[in-house]
Amino acid sequence: MASHAPANAAFNLSLLTGPLAIVVIVSLVVGLLMVVLFGYTSDQKAIGIAKNQLKAHLLAVRLYRDQIPVVMGSYGKILRGTGRYLKLAFKPLVYVAIPITLLIVQIDRYLGATPIPPSVPFLLTVHPTGGDPLNDATLRLPSEITMSAPPVHVPSTNEIVWRLIGSKEGEYELKIVAGGDSVAKTVCVGSDLPRISTVRLRGHFWERVFSSAEPALPENSPIESISINYPDRNIEIAGYGMNWIWLFFILSMIAGFAFKELLGIQI
Repeated sequence: MASHAPANAAFNLSLLTGPLAIVVIVSLVVGLLMVVLFGYTSDQKAIGIAKNQLKAHLLAVRLYRDQIPVVMGSYGKILRGTGRYLKLAFKPLVYVAIPITLLIVQIDRYLGATPIPPSVPFLLTVHPTGGDPLNDATLRLPSEITMSAPPVHVPSTNEIVWRLIGSKEGEYELKIVAGGDSVAKTVCVGSDLPRISTVRLRGHFWERVFSSAEPALPENSPIESISINYPDRNIEIAGYGMNWIWLFFILSMIAGFAFKELLGIQI
């Protein structure tokens, strides 16, 4: 029995630190924070009054449905009440949405894609900045990364594609030399939860904020972007795989409504 203890401990630790456990824990925490932040940044009394008025107008529509003037008046009051409620909820929703969006972007660096498995080919794609292809571009690789096929120039999309293979787990730097300049792109090989950047970009500030975890390419670089086709990560739930963001939204909404009732916060 004692010989199985380390294996059981390692198994339990892997469950607690696996993608599914991380999503569940983050969803519960975010659900609580959403409700608390909404409660502190909103006028709870005014929201409660607006919701009660909407319920009263909806009840009037059901009770007096055979009296057209009353029903039409109630519909008008419902529209005005809905606008009043949305106005009260808008500022708190902005306060909630901005930090959660930034949090999702950061978590997606770890859970959005999986590292390249060892001995499995992957593609490195380079887009030049201008219309001319980078015919003189060369690739410098560490010893753990090898080229499995010659580079392919794709005129229709103006790009160069290399097919590579990693022989050992780790984080490596691939260097592309073009026009006398050298730029690098990081690749993660393995099976853990490293911070992954699928693309490195020149300029495109907002696109970099949401899709890249690496510094911008130099402004004078002849390269517009460097990307790697990492596999998407799916989290298995009852035999069905889904992207972590969908699972996060479902669980955080459920947690948010549960905490709303527990804390008595009007939403």
